Amino acid sequence: MPTPLEQEFHRAMVDIYERARNEANYVATRYIQMVAEHGGVETAKILINSDRPSDGYTALWEKGRLDITVEALVQNPKWAPLFSAEEIEKARQRLIDYGYNV
Repeated sequence: MPTPLEQEFHRAMVDIYERARNEANYVATRYIQMVAEHGGVETAKILINSDRPSDGYTALWEKGRLDITVEALVQNPKWAPLFSAEEIEKARQRLIDYGYNV
């Protein structure tokens, strides 16, 4: 059973999907399938720990919308209990590497 914080994070993951669709005209079909299948926290961990950015990350970077990526979402200290310091740093470094002001 997910904790209340995990449930809230899951909703935040769905929210960034909706924001990408509505604000950046980007429909992240594979992403939302992953969220449905694995849950928000596990999906975030999969994406953050990947050796390369996801296609969705790259698409949002091209649209100038790194603010609605998983990597940006996990920078909020509210979610820190859900991730290791290493995962948060990996996400932060990916944002920096792509020119996002963290």
